[in-house]
Parts: sequence; C-alpha cells; structure tokens
Amino acid sequence: MELKKPLLVEGHAGVGKTEIAKVLARMLDTELIRLQCYEGLDASTALYEWNYPKQLLHIRLQERDGVTAAQAEAQIFGEPFLLKRPLLQAIAHQGRAPVLLVDEIDRSDEEFEAFLLEVLSDFQVTVPELGTIRAPARPHVILTSNRARDLSDALRRRCLYLWIDYPPFEKELAIVRLKAPGASDELATQIVGLVQQLRRAKLAKVPGVSETLDWAGALVALHASRLQPQIVQETLGCLIKDEGDLRKVRTEIEAGRLAVGSAA
Repeated sequence: MELKKPLLVEGHAGVGKTEIAKVLARMLDTELIRLQCYEGLDASTALYEWNYPKQLLHIRLQERDGVTAAQAEAQIFGEPFLLKRPLLQAIAHQGRAPVLLVDEIDRSDEEFEAFLLEVLSDFQVTVPELGTIRAPARPHVILTSNRARDLSDALRRRCLYLWIDYPPFEKELAIVRLKAPGASDELATQIVGLVQQLRRAKLAKVPGVSETLDWAGALVALHASRLQPQIVQETLGCLIKDEGDLRKVRTEIEAGRLAVGSAA
C-alpha cells in the first residue's frame, strides 16, 4: 500500500482472488467498489452516464412551469443527473480511500484495458459538462485475472504482481474449518482429501476453493458426518461443473479408483 501501485492478482478460478479485495476493505474499514469486467465493457459503462429519463422529466416539468427548453436543458448537466459508475465512484469518493476491485480484467478487451491504464495513471477524469474530477485520496486498486487472455506488458509494468495457486492440504483444511464450522473434523478432512485428489486428475474444470466451500456447505446442510459414496454422488454438482468431468468422476468413484473418505 505504501508503494501506491495497483496489485494484479492472477490464479486459477475459485482460489480466492476477489476475497483479497474484500479482506483489505474490511482491514482498512473502507468502502469496496467493484467493477466487474466482461466482453464489450466500455468507458461509459465503467466511468459515468447521464440519467436521461431524469433529465427528460426535468425538462418537461420545467416547460410546464413556463421555463424555455433552452433554459431547462442548461440545468440538466449537473451532479443530480450524473450516474457515477465504479471508476468515477472510486475517483470521487470522499473520506478514507476506497478499495477499487477491477474483477476479471482479462474478460475485457485491449481497448478498455488501455483506457483503464490511463485512468489508473492519474486518478482523474474530465466530464466535459462538469470539468476535471480528481481523486482526493488515491484508491487502493486490486485487479484480478483468470488469464483468459494475455494482459498487456504496459499494464503489468504498472502493477505489483501476486500469483495464487491452489492451497496445499493443511491450508485448505483450515479454510474449510473457518468457513464451514458446521462440518466435523472428520468430514472437513475427507472433503479436502477428495478435492485434492480431483485436482490431480485430468479434469476440464478443476474445482477451486469456492467449490470446496460450496460442497462443504451442502454436506453440512444434509447433516453428513462423514463421506459415503452415495452422498458424494448426490452432491457432486456442487463440486464438478462440467458434464464430461461429472461422468468421469462418477465412474472413478464407482470403480473405487477415487478414495472417498481418505485424507488426501
């Protein structure tokens, strides 16, 4: 944080990249502002838009009261009609510097990435009708990527870098115990043991920590005290998110090649 540079976090899906921003915001006791990236995301959607329905309503009300259209239109480009999107929310935020999470930046295109790079360099934006808005306090920026595409060297050079891998057995077990306290020690150990086995298998969609926690929550809700082949088969949809993987894992369990109920 002292370096005042964005942090780029990469890793497999479901390993907890987004959680870093949430934890940081809680630690700093500040607001978390999230920009979820997707294909086709553009500057206006990420920065600001004008509230056209509100502007139109204002013009009609003013005209009804005898104000000319030109006079009414001169009033509609101000703060009350400005819809601040995540980037402008972070820049204009008052008080303690917020945490800005730019989630899954790899889903956006190169054009938006270049625009984001410009915003992150100055933390100011010019709204033609209002002038230049500068950040009173530089936001703490975290970008996440699942590596759906390669990010530019320019963006990487601007950021600090963190890679998050799948956690080892003991660390994942500690996470399950923390996030699913209703699971017995035996059940938690067996859950993590089976998940770790699956990660060593050749699956199209390898389960992440988020899937581990979803599965643990489902098993706790079903009052399972330990893993049995039947309940594993019934709840695999919480863990496996690909039809081919599902068939493969079911076959492995039925053949006894996956050790249901072992520690690793």
